[in-house]
Amino acid sequence: MNCPRKNALLGSLVLGLCVSASAQEKTNSPEPAAAQSSPAVSAQKHDYWAVEDPKEREKLPLYKTIPAAKPEELTPASGLPKDETFLTWHRSHGDNGGRRYSALNQINRENVAKLQQAWIYHSGDGSNNLQCNPIVVSNLMIAPTAGGYMAGVNAENGKEVWRFKPDGRPAFRGLIYWAGSDTAKERILFCAGKYLYALDSGTGNLITSFGNSGSALLPGKSEPGSGAASAGPAMFQQIIVVPGFEKDVWGFDAATGKQLWTFHTVPHPGEFGYETWDHTEDYAANCWAGMAMDDVRGIAYIGTACAKPNFTGVTHLGDNLFANCLIALDARTGKRLWHFQLIPHDLWDLDFSSPPNLATITRDGKKVDVVAVCNKGADTLLLDRVTGKPIFPFRMRRAPTSDLPGEVTAPYQPDLELPERFNKLVFTAHDLTDRTPEAAAFAATAFKSVTTGFYRPPSLGHPNLFYGIDGGAEWSGCCVDPEGRLYISANNLAWMISIFRDDDPRDDLSKPKTPGRIVYEMACAPCHGLNKMGIGVAPPLRGLRSRLNDTDLVRQIRTGKNGMPAFSTMSDADAKAVTDYLLFREGGSQAPPEKSERPRYGFTGYPRFLDNEGYPASKPPWGTLNCLDLNTGKLLWTVPLGEYPELTAQGTPKTGTDFRSGAIVTAGGLLFCSGTRDSKIRAFDKDNGAELWSGTLPWVGSAPPTTYMINGRQYVVIASTGNKLGRANEFGDAYVAFALPENKPT
Repeated sequence: MNCPRKNALLGSLVLGLCVSASAQEKTNSPEPAAAQSSPAVSAQKHDYWAVEDPKEREKLPLYKTIPAAKPEELTPASGLPKDETFLTWHRSHGDNGGRRYSALNQINRENVAKLQQAWIYHSGDGSNNLQCNPIVVSNLMIAPTAGGYMAGVNAENGKEVWRFKPDGRPAFRGLIYWAGSDTAKERILFCAGKYLYALDSGTGNLITSFGNSGSALLPGKSEPGSGAASAGPAMFQQIIVVPGFEKDVWGFDAATGKQLWTFHTVPHPGEFGYETWDHTEDYAANCWAGMAMDDVRGIAYIGTACAKPNFTGVTHLGDNLFANCLIALDARTGKRLWHFQLIPHDLWDLDFSSPPNLATITRDGKKVDVVAVCNKGADTLLLDRVTGKPIFPFRMRRAPTSDLPGEVTAPYQPDLELPERFNKLVFTAHDLTDRTPEAAAFAATAFKSVTTGFYRPPSLGHPNLFYGIDGGAEWSGCCVDPEGRLYISANNLAWMISIFRDDDPRDDLSKPKTPGRIVYEMACAPCHGLNKMGIGVAPPLRGLRSRLNDTDLVRQIRTGKNGMPAFSTMSDADAKAVTDYLLFREGGSQAPPEKSERPRYGFTGYPRFLDNEGYPASKPPWGTLNCLDLNTGKLLWTVPLGEYPELTAQGTPKTGTDFRSGAIVTAGGLLFCSGTRDSKIRAFDKDNGAELWSGTLPWVGSAPPTTYMINGRQYVVIASTGNKLGRANEFGDAYVAFALPENKPT
């Protein structure tokens, strides 16, 4: 297949990383020709029903590498922020840099074992999974409630002071406090539904001079359960930067609510990057996890997701900028300063799933300002904060082709040596569980049916098994200390993604059941589902006629295959009836639908690779807490995060569990982390990962903790509202605060 992007990818990565904003006359404006990304496949010339040639791919070099920035190219540290910056928690994720670091040290390694519950706040207005890291302003904790309110809660005793009901789910994944200016009073700012709100932090009243009597309309659509913006915003001076849930990034005046600029994460015609799509998508390259801001330089850092739909790129061939990118924007104008794409044409849903973290590291004896961001595939992108050049050589490895008609894969995908990965991406037979003989046999049988490998694209008829999708890193993000160590809580579960040709006619369930459908429901539906979409490792049977003929289908029914049992005693009549049903021939010949311009594919959801008892079918640990030294790129330690109490009681070493939360780090030498299935919040020694304390929560911790000090007493507070992991999906309404015992006079 003749694809002009095949040999241009590396050049686009090397040349397209760093571009001065002065070279652009408008947001997303074209770059000089030498720096443009590789062109997408021409919609006029491409055969959308062709299949890639793996032999041609194998002629390419195995590796290509983008060199690391030279020492003289690295940006010297600004020296800011100072330690005193880290004494407050005025933004979700701690500060604009998303560090989630506190200089408080009253609670430390020596006394953390004495930590006890100080108060608990129940909003009493419902139950929900809250994903917002609360902020603390003066003596108030400000956070969303399970019932969709914003609340100001006395952070010393847990008593509610005020609440406000916005239009939509408030502060889904973050909010921020702005101290105001000479002409504008202080306020908290957050998104809910299709609006950006401004409230008085002390009273919860709307700031009526902002926007339209307290709220400004966001340009994006309002999606159920999220809104036009889900990620927490960040501030530079008087500008608040808001990432859109579906795409794009916006800048607003924090005093007036006036929209100042828009950056298109999916470029418009004439903008740089537009040529990297042969057809752009309405929902793509969105920043759903979070962002960061350089307070000194006014640079906003946006980590984006893949293009949609997931797992198939036939509808949007090309490298797809600015999907899977870390983008640096001038917060004043919204103009792009540079971008770095980690995964071109992502077919695995391996988004940047964690907010960027700003850090200062030491390279060649000098302090250097960097930005780090992690993705679902357990890669850490580490770049110079100003130039966007990689700190370590960025190695790309030749990737396999797709066997799907119409798909055009990127020839190279990331295979980083440094920073070291904090989880696996490729699943191998060595990873299969050995927890019990029964679990091992179950997993081994299922493994026979899957495809797997380094950036192996999905195929028809077999689930594609790989780590990621729901971690590596999570939306709850990482934290970083002043020494340049990044602490990452990570899921380590495998997922089986099945795709199918989606051009079959739909069954008309209002009509009487045919003989073939009756046989199907008795023999096939228990594994493949009444809707033919497949269950677990059983593949979908929609689109079956595109990959099997009568002879192959009957043979498989009779003899079985991999995990599919043989139906050797099925009568010839029943075999013919179910074959006719699956191939849409019952009741006479049925004409196939007209051939579309491009093949249409769907996928069957997100099934995990589980054993016969519902535990992960891979070897533990299934959830980990990790310490990555950004100075060297080396992992310093990894420990299991969480446990299944019933397995621990059986003598199984701690396995870790999947989770939905992240850690904070303090000057007391501690990491606090929660979110695991066992409804615990834990404290770890940040130097070695040793667990020093744990406390039980009423529901699973659902967001990263916050720490603060009032009247000389340090607190750690966390949203405890449950998630999809624990207690049969129960949800709650609590915030729980912990502190050391008070020294009361006798």
